[in-house]
Amino acid sequence: MSEALWRWPAHSLAAAIRRGAVSAREATVSTLERVQAVNPTLNAIVDLMADEALAAADAADAARRGGQALGPLHGVPVTVKVNVDLRGHATTNGVVAFKDLVAGEDSPVVANLRRAGAVIIGRTNTPAFSVRWFTENDLHGRTLNPWSRAHTPGGSSGGASSAVAAGMGAIAHGNDLAGSVRYPAYCTGVCGLRPSFGRVPAYLPSAKDERPLSMAMMSVQGPLARCVADLRLALEAMSTGDARDPWWVPAPLTGPALPRPLRVAVTVICQGAPADPAVVAAVRQAAAWLAEAGYTVEEVEPPSLAEAHELWKLIANDEARRFMWGAIEQFGDAGVRRSFGWMLEDSPVLDHSAHLKAFAKRSTLLRRWQLFMERYPLVLGPVSGEPPFPWGWDVESEATMARVMRAQESQFAVPVLGLPAVSVPTGLAGGLPMGVQLIGPRFREDLVLEAAEVIEAHSPPMTPIDPR
Repeated sequence: MSEALWRWPAHSLAAAIRRGAVSAREATVSTLERVQAVNPTLNAIVDLMADEALAAADAADAARRGGQALGPLHGVPVTVKVNVDLRGHATTNGVVAFKDLVAGEDSPVVANLRRAGAVIIGRTNTPAFSVRWFTENDLHGRTLNPWSRAHTPGGSSGGASSAVAAGMGAIAHGNDLAGSVRYPAYCTGVCGLRPSFGRVPAYLPSAKDERPLSMAMMSVQGPLARCVADLRLALEAMSTGDARDPWWVPAPLTGPALPRPLRVAVTVICQGAPADPAVVAAVRQAAAWLAEAGYTVEEVEPPSLAEAHELWKLIANDEARRFMWGAIEQFGDAGVRRSFGWMLEDSPVLDHSAHLKAFAKRSTLLRRWQLFMERYPLVLGPVSGEPPFPWGWDVESEATMARVMRAQESQFAVPVLGLPAVSVPTGLAGGLPMGVQLIGPRFREDLVLEAAEVIEAHSPPMTPIDPR
């Protein structure tokens, strides 16, 4: 390859560093130069770690020269979101009041990236408290989508998606409670993997209290990257076990072979009606590519996505009202108070019995999906029911916020069920990125990534891109 190192995919960069064709320092310097060129426009990286990154790169090169064992991401520049702990840096979560909350130790996902040899170049932006599909806050400001300043880069991992789409790191760390990896990837034309619950260890050492049960069971850590091969590499690096997470499962990254051809259930429905025509066209095009590759593709509705969406709102919003809303009212900016306030108004207050019944219903829904997936191991459908939103829809009015929530139905279902899902680009629609979501059985990330690679082969990576 003769192009600048910041353009290289992580798997190519890691291989070249491993054999000594390029150095980790060269890769890091190239990436930092790219950050200097485009980040002032995008504001994706809000805590640049240039000196630490160069020191880590030099250590990585010394380790290679010394014949030490090298991890899968050895020397590869990556970014980490500001809502997980990174030793010596503030875990701001986009909140002014948290700007001095410096972490004393790394979260498991950060420790795993370091263990894999990754060079962390900086921290990426998130909305306040990481609960919007638009990435802006009073502490760090607004992050722009490199494709369009008038449209969201997604949230809450909007800084991560903007950074990786623009070439500021080959891999970006994100997390996903309701779509916060998959939606930003969709908005910026990159790939985003939400792993199965229990796959990647999670823990926030700086937190005063344990997370509410719904957040512990539905929020996961996952990667964003410009190609599917890099998602595989990042998943390998991120998924090493950590004793601090009691929910981590030592499941193999590749499951047993299934009878071929694999059946794919295709849905274009959002809130009981077909999604936006551009979204429908993307799903059906991806379905045709999978059929051409030998998959058995059928338009058949999976167990109710709408029901799972409603269950997410019942469980997560009820717990957020009890355990998060007070802090958001006290420390949140106007945008998050307005947006999240409307989310809570859309969900009933549950008594203890109703809350327990809602959790019991989760088992019912997961059972239905597991039975369905015995016949259809993959489900193909929208990431969102609409193209990327114009800026500010979640704070413009209750009506536009309701439209945002309706469009994200298929994102909400996946966390409730604890299943893996990948967002993969399919091309452009109206000048904006367009993509689809693939959902698979628990701990079968290998199946969704394999199918995503088929789609990717027909729609090559559109990034890195210069800001427009």
